[in-house]
Amino acid sequence: MRKKPDRYVFPALFSYDEDGVAVSFPDLPGCNTCGEDQDEAVLMAQDALRGHLSCLEDDKDPIPEPSDFRSIHPGKNEAVVLVEAWMVPLREKTVRKNLTIPAKLAFQAELAGINFSGVLTKALEKELQRL
Repeated sequence: MRKKPDRYVFPALFSYDEDGVAVSFPDLPGCNTCGEDQDEAVLMAQDALRGHLSCLEDDKDPIPEPSDFRSIHPGKNEAVVLVEAWMVPLREKTVRKNLTIPAKLAFQAELAGINFSGVLTKALEKELQRL
């Protein structure tokens, strides 16, 4: 299994209007957001990019190569802004899973002070590497 990059940088098109800043990503159709001002638009763009890329990763959809920002020609009241998405915090979230194991095994593991989540995580990582 190929390792996913921890960091992505995509060019975004910021469109300025009197009521705020609209943001779109030319390489990622459907990834759009906005902000009341430029500062908020940058934060919203980072959040939208992380969310969009996370969905693509989860669905195992291909992530396109970012365009060279010099190839994007903004119109009047527009600017090209490079937006970074740091993916590690999204990937490190944890979820709770219920499972059933033999009582004797659970008792022995508890007496030994074994961390059930740690053992299951390591076993799943090992199993996934075999796929």
